[in-house]
This record gives sequence, structure tokens and C-alpha cells, in this order.
Amino acid sequence: MPQPDQSLPGTAWAEPLLREVFPDAEVIDVVPRTGGQLSTVYELRCADPAHHAILKVYAPEWAWKQAKEVHVYQLLADLDSLPVPRVLHHNRAGAPGGRAVTILSLLDGQPLSEASENLDAEQIVSLYREMGAALATVHRIGQEAYGYLTDRILDPRPDNGAYMRHQFAKKLAEFKTLGGDDRLHDAVARRVERDGSLFDNCRAAVLCHNDLHEGNVLVSQQANGQWELTGIIDVENAIAADPLMDLAKTDYYSLGRGTPERQALLTGYGPLPTDAPERLDLYRLYHAVELWDWFRSTGTLEPLDAIANDIARLAGLHSGTPS
Repeated sequence: MPQPDQSLPGTAWAEPLLREVFPDAEVIDVVPRTGGQLSTVYELRCADPAHHAILKVYAPEWAWKQAKEVHVYQLLADLDSLPVPRVLHHNRAGAPGGRAVTILSLLDGQPLSEASENLDAEQIVSLYREMGAALATVHRIGQEAYGYLTDRILDPRPDNGAYMRHQFAKKLAEFKTLGGDDRLHDAVARRVERDGSLFDNCRAAVLCHNDLHEGNVLVSQQANGQWELTGIIDVENAIAADPLMDLAKTDYYSLGRGTPERQALLTGYGPLPTDAPERLDLYRLYHAVELWDWFRSTGTLEPLDAIANDIARLAGLHSGTPS
């Protein structure tokens, strides 16, 4: 996770940006917030609370991500029932050093990953049910093809089978290059060869958040004491894909959770196709390989053994395999 960019000064650089939205805004504090992998995030606190906002600053090599986020947030804004930030302003060279910036509306709440230590099991389960319902809402937005999403679909694939076979091949090649265990690699390849026809059961692509874990869900305690989902954030990983691909990622990334949370997630999502258990299992395998690749590529070694065990289990090997 990136650290706040210490080269940026205090409120002086932020106030002119916010005044593009609120001409009378007076920024009194710039507070670092939890960021995505490719940008740093700040909360702009103002003399008038109505002017509070979120500001994202993109590293130069990731400035192209701005167009993606603006596009996806604008798609999601059409879903009135889904609490997502509104894009208030974006500038490809607005921050010091010519960095791209986006200003978003500030949503109520804190990430579930931060709030969860103060919540009981029943409250966590209830929030996972809301997460499932939120994913179902996102998936109402259809896409014309399958593939990685920016402000358009890059390298679009006409069907899910072609897309997922391509994705597995790419992630397995990365796995091998990064020193992944050959036995695991081959077991995953065999599983895809054996069960890949399941991919063809998805007939239409939808918008997928592709990163809806507890760090990207905002929650808040209401006046009645109940905790509710108040925001969906961070669309940097959005893709056009099988909706079950998205559901499987939220499930696989629910680290430390168990059957009650999984059942709540699926219940909140609503009716699923008859092959959902098998298809979800295959997508969990994909997400495990992808996550192993990501951690290994960034030098984050501690989680690799546990993920390798997941890969072994999901690929059909009966015992864990060292990474």
C-alpha cells in the first residue's frame, strides 16, 4: 500500500483544486487516507463541512487509471440505490509535479476492515449480506464483451471461455516466471482443461468491481445502533466479466471469515445459476493464482505458503504444496 506522498505540501496545493468545485472552499486540513495500490488518497477537511471531499493523486506512470475510475464511477452513479462517490472534478495535471488528480464526494463511514474489530459476528454477517446485494446491483450494468476495463474494454474477448482461458494462461505464465511450484502450475492447468467448459455457461458480460473486499466497503453505525453499508469505493480493478467472477473474488478475499459470511454474501446476492458452486470454485482458483503472483512480484513473501495451499486444494491436490 503506498504511503502518502511526502513531497506534496500542506493545504496550499489542495485548496485551489477544491475551489474548482466549491469556489468558496477553505481547506483547513489534508488528511492521508487508506489508498489503492496505484494512487494516494487524501481527505480534504474544510471550514464548511459541506465542502469536505476526497482527493486522489496518481503516480505519473498510473495517470491513465484516472480515466478508468472516472468512467466506472460515472457508470455506477446511474444506479441510484448504490452508494458510490460522485466525481466532482478531475484534472490530468492538477497536482504538484503535473500529477493527475480526481476529487470525489466524501461518503459517510469507515472501511469494514477497520471497523470489524468492534463488531460482533452477527453484525459482520449482516454486512456481508449487504455486500452481496451491492454486487448484484453493480452487475445490472451489462458490457458488450469480456476484458480489462479502462474507459473502454481493452483486447475485448467475444465470450467468457476465450477470456478466462486467456487469463488463466497469462497468470500461470507469470506464476512460472516468478518461481511458482511446477506441480501446482500443472495441477491448475489440468483443472482448467478438465472443467473449463464451465466458463462457457456465462452468456453475457457485466461490469465487475473485481476488488470488493472489506477494505473497499464503507460502513457506519446508524441512529438505531445497526451497522449499515454506506459506500463502495476503489474501482481501480474493474473488469467486464462473468458476475460469478466478481462474487468469487469477494468470497476468496474474505480472509479469516467462514461459512456464515459466505452464505450471507450469496444470500444477499440473490438467485444463482445451477452450476454456481462449480463455477465459483474455478474462479476462486484463478483469484488464488493471481494473488500469489501479485504478492510474489511485490516481494511480499509471508502469505505465499497459505495461498499455495489454497491453490493446491482448489486445483484438486489433497495436500498443501510449498510455494
